[in-house]
Amino acid sequence: MPKVSVLLPVYNTAETHLRECIEGILGQTFGDFELIIVNDASTDGNVERVVKSYDDPRIRYYSNEKNLGISETRNRLIELAQGEYLAVHDHDDVSLPERFAKQVEYLDAHPEVGVLGTAHIEIPKNKTVVHPLTSEEIEEALMYDCPLIHPSVMMRKSVLVETGVRYDKDYFPTEDYNLYLHLIGKTQFANLPEVLFKYRKHDGNTTNRETKRIREIERRVFAYLESEHPELWRKAQANHVNVTKIKLFGVPVMKVKHFQTTTNYYLFGFIPVASVYSKITAKGRL
Repeated sequence: MPKVSVLLPVYNTAETHLRECIEGILGQTFGDFELIIVNDASTDGNVERVVKSYDDPRIRYYSNEKNLGISETRNRLIELAQGEYLAVHDHDDVSLPERFAKQVEYLDAHPEVGVLGTAHIEIPKNKTVVHPLTSEEIEEALMYDCPLIHPSVMMRKSVLVETGVRYDKDYFPTEDYNLYLHLIGKTQFANLPEVLFKYRKHDGNTTNRETKRIREIERRVFAYLESEHPELWRKAQANHVNVTKIKLFGVPVMKVKHFQTTTNYYLFGFIPVASVYSKITAKGRL
């Protein structure tokens, strides 16, 4: 059995991006892995042609008979995986050569950690992004944001098997964030500070196209967090909610409450009058 299963869903991927993605995986310094590719019924026949152009015994290729969507395709990949660790990947991103080696080394040394991300570079701007490192920091950040860049994550398959947690299509396109929330208290989280991943950020990213739906999901997610993790929720509110009071002639006439991407306005400090949302620009985040 391989140590790592790389989970790669593909759908109508541009050939240049797909080749860069696959070659980044096959070029890892750590070689004990299987690369499982599931084609989610692409309408572009070039996707299958590109995948089959690689002659590497570590590649296992499957095609969905009909388009299942990213959540169900990711769940199928989990079921197909034989490895101890699951390396998540997206079809247009790039893993740097030492990514798998560094993540396997860390997970082997830290059995309490079940979800491990890395720092990354956003391309094409070459912007370096480092996330919170410890489980405590990550759990608090999960109350209002997603501090794990999903296609950089490596997870223990045993954690998903034992908990039964999977991707939920009802939370698309934030199914990864929802998965992490349901793992709080069931495993620990971590991020490596090294840049081991290139994340392709562009206007076509799913989150940029699904902002309205994300707003609808946001309300459900925050209600769940407040109910299931009240201490973490209160801590995040205390540390990350900004409140501004506007007075006129010494009389408070407006309170402005800003939390994550939402700004709420209250007349006289308690009458809700408006909510304003800032633009979501990062894939897989609320």
